[in-house]
Amino acid sequence: MKRMIIFCMLFFCSSMVLTAASPRTVKYKQLLKTIEQLETMVKDKDAELLHTPENPVEGCLYTAVTCFKKGIQKLKPVRSQENTKFKKAIRLMNKFTYRDPGEHCESTCESYEKKTPKEFLKGFANLMQ
Repeated sequence: MKRMIIFCMLFFCSSMVLTAASPRTVKYKQLLKTIEQLETMVKDKDAELLHTPENPVEGCLYTAVTCFKKGIQKLKPVRSQENTKFKKAIRLMNKFTYRDPGEHCESTCESYEKKTPKEFLKGFANLMQ
């Protein structure tokens, strides 16, 4: 009887470990959700155009993420009422880190096309996916 209970507990615990999402996956899902929230709060008209990396090559992912992090700082909220939510979302985005693989990348932020803030955020979301 004891063996059966131990076996059931071991089976249950191992199945829970296998179904749990990795911390990295949870982090990326949270970032995507934050980006979606920012898309509704960001000022798009009369806003500064931002360098938007699209389809960066494998060695340039760090540069692309750095460009997005710099661009996030330039975003402005549509209404001042949303300012606290907006600042909280920006702070969360600033905490995102991506390790530099040490590969040399030829492209810089300035080499990417400038787009509106909403297109910028969509490009960031595509990179996160």
